[in-house]
Amino acid sequence: MASKLPLAIAMGLGLVASAQAEESVDHAAHAGHELTAQEPAQEESGQDMPTMDHSQMDHGSMDHGQMMPMDMQAQPQAAPSADHQAHHPVGYQGAPVPPLTDADRAAAFPDLPPHAMHKGGINYLFLADQLEWQDADEGSALAWDFSGWVGGNIDRLAFRSEGERVAGHTEEAELQLLWSHAIGPWWETVAGVRQDFKPGSAQTWAAFGVQGMPLYGLETEATAFLGEGGQSAARLNAEYDILLTNRLILQPAAEANLYGRNDDERGVGSGFSDLELGLRLRYEIRREFAPYIGVNWTRAYSNSADLLREDGEEVSEARLVAGIRFWF
Repeated sequence: MASKLPLAIAMGLGLVASAQAEESVDHAAHAGHELTAQEPAQEESGQDMPTMDHSQMDHGSMDHGQMMPMDMQAQPQAAPSADHQAHHPVGYQGAPVPPLTDADRAAAFPDLPPHAMHKGGINYLFLADQLEWQDADEGSALAWDFSGWVGGNIDRLAFRSEGERVAGHTEEAELQLLWSHAIGPWWETVAGVRQDFKPGSAQTWAAFGVQGMPLYGLETEATAFLGEGGQSAARLNAEYDILLTNRLILQPAAEANLYGRNDDERGVGSGFSDLELGLRLRYEIRREFAPYIGVNWTRAYSNSADLLREDGEEVSEARLVAGIRFWF
């Protein structure tokens, strides 16, 4: 009897140990579910979760594998695919980027060809600003206003010509030959001669003045003239392009003439002689070619108006116009 007692005690202790081992396995299997169920309860109760004091951690001796979740520790790393190994072998660091050279910059940003105006040498321009039919009181009229130049960026030989023919007869015609010199990006001085062919007998003038663009699109001319026999005159021109669309352009224009003394032969009087206003609407089929329609109005003043009245003519007249504008 005494010999069987130790054996029974040993068997009982073995059964207790086996039960504890099964209980620990079940607890570990359901640990995740218990934590999930406990966290909302703790949040609802307002109790804070215990935090880790990082100041007490020994980073040098810590096993980082112990900080990883169980599922990450248990899952092996996926082996790289064959395509990845083919394009990126083990130890591949990438090809080094070579430094930029002057040849690379020149290939990426080639020099643009210089504009014709900045190449130097000889350039030219011819502009038919007005070549038009006008509905005049005396009959159909053909009027023109041409200009152009040839030369470089600073110095040029320029010309201007304007006039009109009414019912097959030349009523007005003049030609100016001028030397222009640029004094700024938008201004130049002019000097030369003006030759009047009509009305009256031919007359020669010395001409000098300035022309330029004080505002974008506003072209102006101011020219003074000294004629034969002590006659003097001044002319002011201005025109402005209003872009209604990329091709439809409205151009108002104005011209005023002043004379120093009366000239009965040519029908001009001293003082403010006449004013001409025009409004033309053109459509640029190409930049170099544009038909237009419009209206032109002239009015004589002061002594010039008196001379017209003596001849029984009107001092003012409005005309419908239609023409083309071109340049090359």
